[in-house]
Amino acid sequence: MIGYVTLGTNDLARAAAYFDELFGSIGIGRFMEEENYFIAWAPAPDAPSVAISNPFNKQAATVGNGTMVALFMDSREKVDAFHKKALELGGTNEGDPGFRPAENESGFYTGYFRDLDGNKFNAFCMV
Repeated sequence: MIGYVTLGTNDLARAAAYFDELFGSIGIGRFMEEENYFIAWAPAPDAPSVAISNPFNKQAATVGNGTMVALFMDSREKVDAFHKKALELGGTNEGDPGFRPAENESGFYTGYFRDLDGNKFNAFCMV
């Protein structure tokens, strides 16, 4: 259903370095970019992607309150590793990996973090 998500940044080079390493940790690289404006990462050109961009209106990028990008992983171990990598690269923790609701021991497993610009993400799997 989702084709792509674009997030604003105030420092394209810094954000690009962060996402190159973070998405690279799961084998995903850049597939489209426009110099000094826009970069997108996806596992394939016809797959959903995540992009960063300087805002088109030339105003400062701001974080959407209540906005979050959820990234599907196929195991708890991959959720844990991706969340850890996001924090190692300078992201901030918004919720350690675990089941939600916490008392569940199967179902929705997720870890939350924010990127360098404050955009909220989660890595999740269904087990």
